Amino acid sequence: MVSMENIVRIVESCLKENPCEVEVRYNEPMADHCTFKAGGPADCWLRPSGEGFPMFAASLLKAASAEKMPVFFLGGGANILAADAGLRGIVLDTGGWAGEVAQQREGSLEFRAGTSLDAAAEIAAGRGLGGLEFLAGMPGAIGGAVWMNARCYGIEIADVLRETEIIDFAQNPPVRQRVSADKAQFGYKRSPFQGSASLILSASFSLHRADEKKIRAEMDTHRKDREDKGHYRFPCAGSVFKNNPAFGKPTGKIIDDLGLRGLRRGGAQVAPWHGNIIVNTGGATAANIRALVDEVAAQVKAATGFALDPEIIFAGEW
Repeated sequence: MVSMENIVRIVESCLKENPCEVEVRYNEPMADHCTFKAGGPADCWLRPSGEGFPMFAASLLKAASAEKMPVFFLGGGANILAADAGLRGIVLDTGGWAGEVAQQREGSLEFRAGTSLDAAAEIAAGRGLGGLEFLAGMPGAIGGAVWMNARCYGIEIADVLRETEIIDFAQNPPVRQRVSADKAQFGYKRSPFQGSASLILSASFSLHRADEKKIRAEMDTHRKDREDKGHYRFPCAGSVFKNNPAFGKPTGKIIDDLGLRGLRRGGAQVAPWHGNIIVNTGGATAANIRALVDEVAAQVKAATGFALDPEIIFAGEW
């Protein structure tokens, strides 16, 4: 049983041990921090910022682990659906740990985990460095994109990732270390950080010199494509299900062919313009959204035999 008293004590103790600028809220609605705009309260949501972030985070993870206190890492909230019952324990929001880290070598840029993907693409373009154009207009943050090996327009994070800095809290005390990227350890929407006891602090990317006008033209094309696909019309998490080459066609096309566009559960709806997007048309609960995810998967399974794999992370008490 998670005790609010224990949560408060852990947070205050860690702040005393490692002073840090931090915004702390208790019983904080997760709907305010996820692109679906749905979900119940986190027992404790906190967003540390400033140079004290790594030491405070390491201290927090150590203390929480000692007391078996759940800690959920939150980036841009773009692929998260928090349960209506909320999240027990502590939500560590990395949004305050953002920005570019000093360039380490020519053709390389490093960003803190909370940096928005669009901001990272903009910074790279401003340096005349190509390679991150596919991130333009994509919701989410660097840490989450590395964790899930974000992919779009035929490019994935692993194609440009050089090194990741993490806190390994499987060790006691937690250890801050840098991990060289090995593409063999990455796969479709998969990274070696999934299932590991680590917090991503930053990531550096190997980029290439390119004409800034051409970089920005490609970024504008990607932003327009996302807009045309309706990613910004209503609160959503982008693609709901992963694609699978074995299915012979994109998941969205499979769902479209079954006539499931427009299917609703409460305020949740399969987008009338795209089968692989579920939107919150207003007032949708997390339960509405998950019920619709399950219904679409069930209908696809019954009609085709294909088992769809959600991209969305279902967090909290379901």
